[in-house]
Amino acid sequence: MPDIRPTDSDCLVVIDLQNDFIPGGALAVPGGDTVVPVIDDLLDRFDHVVASQDWHPAGHFSFASAQPEVQPYDTIAAAYGPQTVWPDHCVQGTEGADFHPDFRIERAELILRKGYRREIDSYSAFFENDRETPTGLAGYLRERGFKRLFFCGLATDFCVRWSVEDAVKEGFDTVLIEDACRAIDLDGSLNAALAAMDAAGAIRIASSEIAA
Repeated sequence: MPDIRPTDSDCLVVIDLQNDFIPGGALAVPGGDTVVPVIDDLLDRFDHVVASQDWHPAGHFSFASAQPEVQPYDTIAAAYGPQTVWPDHCVQGTEGADFHPDFRIERAELILRKGYRREIDSYSAFFENDRETPTGLAGYLRERGFKRLFFCGLATDFCVRWSVEDAVKEGFDTVLIEDACRAIDLDGSLNAALAAMDAAGAIRIASSEIAA
């Protein structure tokens, strides 16, 4: 496969590269820190970058601490379907919600905050977990004229996966940069996520396939 050369209609989408998802954070993704230099290199290959940011209020519905008699990583029944409950993470205004200090956030033309509605979680950068409430990202990207989206960030099997699948549904050519992501991998969720993204029609590549 020849090197992919990003054009003006391509956009790099960086998902949730935040302190709480880095080893040492409240909801650490194993190896999450290893994607930071890979993404840093990618920033120099794209003219256009957007970033999503988990942005929960304290006491968010998806926090195990806000639910009676559950433990982190349990699944509960939400009004919109099954919901994994998490350790408190990415609480608005905290250091854990900040982007990793080595992420050159000044390269992002848009920061899309999600998960700020107290009673509903938001994995995807496009829709809340009810699968009905849009974040506005699709409209922004379409109005900017972007046709192809390249995804990287954390975590492969949750926020990246849901964002990739929704990007395909919204009509974008969608590419997962696999070595620029890491997974939580709950009970085989990584393999399930990769299979789902493949089935949706996303393409998987390595960062080395994108021309500098």
